[in-house]
Formats: sequence, C-alpha cells, structure tokens
Amino acid sequence: MSSTHPAAESGDPSGDEATETVRQLRDVATPAGAAALDRAAALLAEGVDAVAALTRLRAEVGVDLAGPAWGFARQRARARAVFGADADRLLFTGDTLEQAGRPVLATRRAHRLLAGGATAVADLGCAAGTDTIALARAGARVVAVDRDPVARELTAFNTAALGLADRVQVRAADVVDLVAAIPDGPATGGRVAGCAAAVLDPARRAGGRRLLDPDRWSPPWSTVSRLLDVLPTCVVKVAPGLDHDRVPPGVEAEWVSAGGSIVEALLWGRGVSAAWRRAAQLRPDGSVAELTADADPGLAPVAGVRAWLHEPDPAVIRSGLVALVAEQLDGSLVDPTIAYLTSDAAADSPWVSSYRVAEVLPFNLKKLRALLRARGVGRVTVKKRGSAIEPETLARQLRGPGSGTAVVVVTRVAGAPTVLVCEPAQAR
Repeated sequence: MSSTHPAAESGDPSGDEATETVRQLRDVATPAGAAALDRAAALLAEGVDAVAALTRLRAEVGVDLAGPAWGFARQRARARAVFGADADRLLFTGDTLEQAGRPVLATRRAHRLLAGGATAVADLGCAAGTDTIALARAGARVVAVDRDPVARELTAFNTAALGLADRVQVRAADVVDLVAAIPDGPATGGRVAGCAAAVLDPARRAGGRRLLDPDRWSPPWSTVSRLLDVLPTCVVKVAPGLDHDRVPPGVEAEWVSAGGSIVEALLWGRGVSAAWRRAAQLRPDGSVAELTADADPGLAPVAGVRAWLHEPDPAVIRSGLVALVAEQLDGSLVDPTIAYLTSDAAADSPWVSSYRVAEVLPFNLKKLRALLRARGVGRVTVKKRGSAIEPETLARQLRGPGSGTAVVVVTRVAGAPTVLVCEPAQAR
C-alpha cells in the first residue's frame, strides 16, 4: 500500500488511517484530483526525485492533493507492467497491488467459474476490485464485498473508471458472517450475498509478513472450508504452500506458474472441479498449458542418473504430478525424495527445463574445482535440491580462469550427496 495507508489489507480495516485513505481516494477521484494525478505521473516519468516532486506538487495542486497524488501515481507506475493501459485509470494501494493477480489469470478464472451458467458472482474480499473487473468483463453481475472501507472505495472507483459500474454492486459486510449464513447441505440452491457463485481471496499477510497458518488468514480456514462445502460454484485463492491434506475431497486443487515461479494456487468448488489436481503454466505469449490427473499418480520410478537431467516446473511439483511428466519423458527420479528427473533422451516438454549431464560425482569441493578447471569452466550456475549449500556462495567458490560455463546441480542421488555437472540444453 501507499504510505498513506500501509496496513489495511482487504478485510482488515484500520480505523482513522482507513478513514484518511478513503478521504484521499475521494479527493483524487475529483477533476482536480485527476489533474493532480496526471501531473504527478509526468514528474515520475521525468525522473524527478520524491522530495522535489512533492515540493512542486504542493505549489501546483495544493498541500491536500500533493501527497495522495504522488503516492497513487507511484502505484500506477508499478501496476503498468502487469495491467498495461488499464493501470493509468486504476487506483491501488501498495498492499492491494501486491494482492492483485495478473489480469490474464483473473480472466481465466472468471470464464471457468461462469462456464456452468452462473450469472451473478460474489467477490468476497474485493481488495482493489481486480477480480470484480474480470468477472464483470466476462459478463457477470458482481456483488463486491469487503469490510474494509478502503477496499470498497478502490473497487467502486476502479470499476467505474473502466465503465463497469452498472454491473457491480459494492457492499459492506463481513465475509465470515456471509459464509456462515449459507444453509448447510449440498446447497445446490445455496447463495452468498445473493449470488450462486463466489470468488474468495483471503488476506494471507499481516504486518508485511506472510501468514503460513491458514487458520490465521482473513477470513480464516474455517470460512474457506465452509464455503467449499456449501457453495459448489466457487473458487478460493490460497497460499501455494498449502498442505495437500487441507484440500477437501472432491475439490480440485490447482497451481499456476509463470516464469518458473508459482503465481497462484486455487481450490475449485465441487460444482466447478474437473480433476483431482491441475498444474497450469502461463506462457510468455499469454497461452496456458495444463496438466491434470483424476487421481493421485503416485511416485515416479527411481533410477540412476542418465544422459539428461530434467527440472520439473514448480506447478508440477506442487500439484504432485511429477510422475505424469516422468511417464511422458520415459524418465525416472534420481532420488525418491528429490524432484529431479532423468532420461536417456532430450525432452520437448513445457513442463521441464533440461540439462545434458556431463559428469556425476560425489560432492567434494576440491574434486569439483579440479574437474571444472580441467574442463575449462570458469563460470557456473549452481542449482540445488535436497542440499543445505548456498548456491551463490558455491558459485563464487567455483569461479575460475576458464572461459567455459556449466550448470552445477547439487542434490542427492539414491540418498547420497551428489554433484552433476551439466550443459544447459533447453528451457521451457
């Protein structure tokens, strides 16, 4: 969030601070405020430092508008890489921008949720309204719910700025109470906030720190679990590290990656669920690759290191679908506890990054240095799994005079600490 309202995440109002932020949002929503935002954006684009920019803004637009305009303009600049041209019409605080997902993924979720015929969706914990926007653009009527007045103000502003206000109702309510009021049972006719479908994105940070315990989310896991039990058409955004044991029977768990990192994890309600687990990968061109299983595929076979080493996409690892990729590659695990695959042939798969294996040896720093010098390698990229080494430290220790490069993988093979010296071959 901006410095004007640093602590109020969606669903977590913060008294006087929230009131002040709402006032500032309303001020920048006026014609004078819009002009101040434009001026602040111009100063940012010119590279004017904060002190000088605020001095000039106070003189040009007034003391009351200068600080808010500068703060919100900075968030717009941060948002532009993700939200494109929309960013220049939207308002974010720092925390709501961090909580906001990628628009392409919000659109993907919206279309899947609406595919069964739902026409009205509750956005439970609307934050800055990015899910509300995606749902409204997909054709839904949306009830955007939050107990945080800042979230409600942001959602109202942002949906109006994009011409979607006629499809959106913003409501003050506590998500815990709304979900508790849904009738028990299969709930084929169940509704929340008057809607037969819902998106829930619990706040998973507090005081700038991630909350690893789902029972401390806002709303807590008990509300998440109840929503999944009583409203079949729903999707819940959860932490990527969620324990699989938490996933209720009949609920599909999905992990989505982009650029080699997990960007979101989802639980799909029983009315939308179409698999046991799903891995999805957002490609640079905006397309999405998917891998699904209807049941636990179990572990891949284990064998010694062969000609190629394959590092599975993190969405595959988190979803427990490594065995499916191993089958596609005619590959095996190098160790039953390590998510590295090996095969005799190169792989043409979006689900792995592959390396040709040049050398395999027990981990020994002195011998590894000597081997790299003998191969003329002076620069290495260190990767690790199942090892306590620090990759950056080891890379410095292995630096030498040679002009060659290599990938050094420190891991376990059949339980033994092992180093694989590899040549980069292909990356997803």
